[in-house]
Amino acid sequence: MSQIMHGDKQAQELKAVPLSDGTISRRITEMAQDIKSQLTDRVKRGKYALQLDESIDVANSAQLLVFVRYSFDGKLHEDMRFCTTLSAKCTGEDIFTEIDKKMKEEGLSWDECISVCTDGAAAMLGKNKGLKARVVQVAPHINFTHCIIHREVLASKSLDPELKTVLESATKIVNHIKSRPLNTRLFAALCNEMGSEHQSLLFHTEVRWLSRGNVLRRLFELRDEVRLFLLEHGSHLAAHLTDPDWLTRLAYLAYIFDKLNGLNTSLQVENANIMSLNDKINAFKRKLDRWSARVKTGCFDMFPELEEFMEENDLCVNTVKGYITMHLQPLLEHFIKFFPEETAPEKYDWIRSPFTVTSTHRLSSDIEDALVELSSDRTLKSAFNSKMLAEIWISVENIHSFLRLRLTF
Repeated sequence: MSQIMHGDKQAQELKAVPLSDGTISRRITEMAQDIKSQLTDRVKRGKYALQLDESIDVANSAQLLVFVRYSFDGKLHEDMRFCTTLSAKCTGEDIFTEIDKKMKEEGLSWDECISVCTDGAAAMLGKNKGLKARVVQVAPHINFTHCIIHREVLASKSLDPELKTVLESATKIVNHIKSRPLNTRLFAALCNEMGSEHQSLLFHTEVRWLSRGNVLRRLFELRDEVRLFLLEHGSHLAAHLTDPDWLTRLAYLAYIFDKLNGLNTSLQVENANIMSLNDKINAFKRKLDRWSARVKTGCFDMFPELEEFMEENDLCVNTVKGYITMHLQPLLEHFIKFFPEETAPEKYDWIRSPFTVTSTHRLSSDIEDALVELSSDRTLKSAFNSKMLAEIWISVENIHSFLRLRLTF
């Protein structure tokens, strides 16, 4: 390669470099060990939080992923701590044993861990034999939380039978084209001839949470191309794409899942905290309630593409609003189930805005005195609007130990 790109002279010089396969492999291993050592040293310097996820890979092996959140150099950092294969039954005891072994190998202590975030499975949060029960035995101070992103996905799975049938039919249509290389090439050629913006459909998989919305939206956008392709090949699936009622349901699913995808993506921001994520969830619950009320009056402007399709095909509003309402109401109920209303949401306002909140009756006297001292610091107040919330609290962590903020997922 060097000879072709740079000539014989450069190639001869490269041959003189004494780097064997073993040398390169050893250097890569040394760099990886150095990065791991640096991460361990950072985590050891203070408090940290863990996030755990256990799932099955394509080889049917149970993989345990552990992420860590910690403060370093005045900022919050998130890194993967380790990934390991679970060879036993994946019980809470097995997961704890594996994590405890890794922590001891790296010199980390449960005493410095302040929070553990999990996917809410029984093996994680079981009261008697779950991971939580074992961790609490060695570190009762640790706070356990159920991942907000995971809860959002669970709440989004609410789907009535009629809409579920549409989703299944849409999946069959996509698979009919995508699962056969020849069909894929022929469909791409058809899209190219018709001047379509896209030339392929997207696969749907349950593992990729955001795929449903993307798959349905692409199918709806290419509905004319897909219909022609299926008719040319004599597929009975073409009947769906000639049915305005089915296409209306497809359009609704495409755009409600698109909005759910937007919510999910907004939760995956860097340095997020429970308060800001809960605010986004609460805002979406209010949107669902508002959308449901507007649909009942026959207004669909929150789904502009659906509204346009209905106008083009002169569809009855009463028929459409019935099944949309039947989906939005249970969807809202599922969100309320997984994200119940807080009895006193204002109790954390002193964390969000320590310089303006005056009502702190829920705090102890020591914490309230420390908060008074903090809120009187005009230098810190001037920097409050220019820094992230976590950075502010990390900067005052050593000065006001009573106000140490828990860095949870």
